[in-house]
Formats: sequence, C-alpha cells, structure tokens
Amino acid sequence: MVSASVETWINCPYCGQPISLWIDLSGGRTQHYVEDCAVCCHPLDISVEADEDGEVRVAAERQDE
Repeated sequence: MVSASVETWINCPYCGQPISLWIDLSGGRTQHYVEDCAVCCHPLDISVEADEDGEVRVAAERQDE
C-alpha cells in the first residue's frame, strides 16, 4: 500500500538549488500542479507519477519554457 504523502527532493530548474517537495498521493497517481520554489520563488510546473508499488517520479520544469 502507498503512503498518503512522500517527501522528495528536486533541483529547481531556475536557481539549481535542492528543494523538498511533499507529494500528497491521495490526489491520484498522476498529478500536475504549480508550486513556487522555496529558494527563488519562481513558479515550477510539477508532474508526478506513482506506480502501483509506490515508486514516485517527480519532474519540475520552468514555466517560461
């Protein structure tokens, strides 16, 4: 069973700094949302995919691309 939320680390595509994201898996196994970087405050397009085994893949892209 997949836990309700997981923490993951990504590098911000704007400033390059590592940031922590908490992924709420109760929103579904495939998600897309916007979250601001905790370091530079730029908006990030976040894509989340979780498989049945609980493996979570997260991608962050710049909004200006």
